[in-house]
Amino acid sequence: MSGWRFAPGPFLIAGPCVAEEGDVLTRVGVALAGIGDRLGLRVCLKASFDKANRARAGAPRGPGLERGLRALAEARTASGLMILTDVHEPDQAAPAAEVVDVLQVPAFLCRQTDLLVACGRTGKPVNLKKGQWMAAADMLGAVEKVKQGRGFSTEVAVTERGTFFGYGDLVVDFRNVERLRAATGVPVIFDATHAVQRPGMGAQGGSGGDRDAIPALLGAAASAGVDGFYLETHPDPARSPSDPDTQWPLDRLEPLLTRTLRIWRAAREET
Repeated sequence: MSGWRFAPGPFLIAGPCVAEEGDVLTRVGVALAGIGDRLGLRVCLKASFDKANRARAGAPRGPGLERGLRALAEARTASGLMILTDVHEPDQAAPAAEVVDVLQVPAFLCRQTDLLVACGRTGKPVNLKKGQWMAAADMLGAVEKVKQGRGFSTEVAVTERGTFFGYGDLVVDFRNVERLRAATGVPVIFDATHAVQRPGMGAQGGSGGDRDAIPALLGAAASAGVDGFYLETHPDPARSPSDPDTQWPLDRLEPLLTRTLRIWRAAREET
């Protein structure tokens, strides 16, 4: 299996918010592989082994590094897909990189120098979530920390996921797609499920959100020219231990992607 590339697009990063007990991750991976084959879409399966940035201490966090990476490896084998997971601390980067194909830096941590350097040092592709308070041009510094030089990561992307609007909501400025690409020189991804979050306003300190807004935002992102799409998806979002209000139902994913890809391609037709 060759390494993951963020370009050329379009591509999809998708999966459940957190690696759960049981077969959810594997089921989602196998389903995503089928969708990717039918739509001619490159797919990377994602899940977190730890949700370390919840609003309250009692919020569900996931299985942890060892068990989580084992679940990700099993899903990789079952689905044949490449795997992405996020890391929160510098010493997680190397062991995660031994198992997964792509590392991700959460939005809240996009300025943490030691974490970014540790991810870059693995040489693995790295997806940087844009901080909810960050201007597009400011993400160049994050990219530079990952792409330090020889032996560091060369395959890097930046993900737009909205900007804080007041205390409990996010808005998306789609001008940031081109601004991010121009400022950083790397592919730009749009994260539709985190863009509709209401951080810290869900049950047990998790995130609330408005799932019904996802199709419109995906369509706008496709029209704006993103290189790839990011969606959390689950067979039964209401039963997910993390972000149940914003994950897209797995059985409704293929029609949504079909519509989104149609817009993406139409936006590239010569006028």
